[in-house]
Amino acid sequence: MTFITKESRREQVALPPLDKVPEHVAIIMDGNGRWARQRGLPRSAGHRQGTENLRHIIRASAEFGVRIMTIYAFSTENWSRPRREVMLLMRILEMVIDRELQELDAEGVQIRHIGELDGIEERLARKVVEACEYTRYNKRLILNVAFNYGGRDEIVHAVQNIVRDGIAAEEITEATINNYMYTSDLPDPDLIIRTSGEFRLSNFLIWQGAYSEIYTTETYWPDFGRSAFYDALIEYGNRRRRFGKTDDQIDAEYIQQSYFKERTV
Repeated sequence: MTFITKESRREQVALPPLDKVPEHVAIIMDGNGRWARQRGLPRSAGHRQGTENLRHIIRASAEFGVRIMTIYAFSTENWSRPRREVMLLMRILEMVIDRELQELDAEGVQIRHIGELDGIEERLARKVVEACEYTRYNKRLILNVAFNYGGRDEIVHAVQNIVRDGIAAEEITEATINNYMYTSDLPDPDLIIRTSGEFRLSNFLIWQGAYSEIYTTETYWPDFGRSAFYDALIEYGNRRRRFGKTDDQIDAEYIQQSYFKERTV
């Protein structure tokens, strides 16, 4: 069953072009259970509505010019939830693959899985792999699905593989570790969004998110629609990313870039 499938008027209207669009947006989709509880519904209803909302945000990402989106679908810590809820989340993922794969492919979405498939039911694991293979040549939007994923777990696996490959300790750099991460061929997220008013990363992209801008909202994920996403991107565009530098350095670099741009026009 799907609840609240009609988007509001603002969700449908054309929005002004964004001056500054993050290349890579990561989202912690939080608050499904609380959304359902507020409405006197079972938690399963919140998860299903959250899945429905994801469809709108994927389309909005492509519309706004975001090139990469990473979603936190199921963490390594989520195994500690009640067994019925864990099984429901697995079934929802399988349902999404069955129902949405053809449409996502037609819209140019490339699906990637980050995380581990060990311990996942064989049928579901196979469908995840097949979905990634089916869409591998699409270019419009890369959708990283962090499923059975944990940031610390990812770093542990990276270190283990570095050791297996016999790389000497003195040869290991940040670039070395980065090359062994799930997202090694992608830029780090420019913006990490978390819904439901929480202010923590919850073990999500803790290596890649070192210099990401963080945006939090009280809105629960099922209600975080296209216009709310647009507002988050506006907020990102108003921020100044320093990467450890001073304002004076940033200003000087901007002037220099503008000068060379004018000279080459």
